[in-house]
Amino acid sequence: MKSQIQWIAMIALVLATSAASAQFVQGNEAVRVMTDGTKKVEVPPLPSVALGSPCPAAKPGCAGGGWKMLESDSGLVECTEVFARPTTCRPSTYGVEKRSRAWIVKVNGQWVQCAQPDSSGKCVSLKSLPVSAVQ
Repeated sequence: MKSQIQWIAMIALVLATSAASAQFVQGNEAVRVMTDGTKKVEVPPLPSVALGSPCPAAKPGCAGGGWKMLESDSGLVECTEVFARPTTCRPSTYGVEKRSRAWIVKVNGQWVQCAQPDSSGKCVSLKSLPVSAVQ
C-alpha cells in the first residue's frame, strides 16, 4: 500500500512538472533560481530612444501584433510589449486561450523572440520582425 501511494505521488509530481515546464522556455538565461529557491528574473532593457505611452494589457486591441510571453518574478505573463513596463502585462492565459504569441527569452546573452516556448526552434533577434504563432 505504501509503495502504491509513493508511486501515485511520483506520477502526480511528474505530470505537474511536465505541465508547468510546458509554459516556460528551457535555457532562458533571463531566469535564475537563487540558492534560497527564489527566482530572479531579468526583462529586456528599455531602448535608449523614448517610447510612447504604454498600451495597457487590460485595454482591448493593445496586443495587435500578438502577446509577448515573458517570465516575471510572479511567473509567466503575457504583455503588449517586450519591455514589460507597468500595466503592459497580465497573468498568462497560455494553455487556456489560443492567441498569437511570441516568447521573449535571453539565449547566449542576447534577447530573442521565439515562435514557440522552445529556444531550439524558430527564434530571431528582438531587433528583427516579430515572430508569433497562434497557440
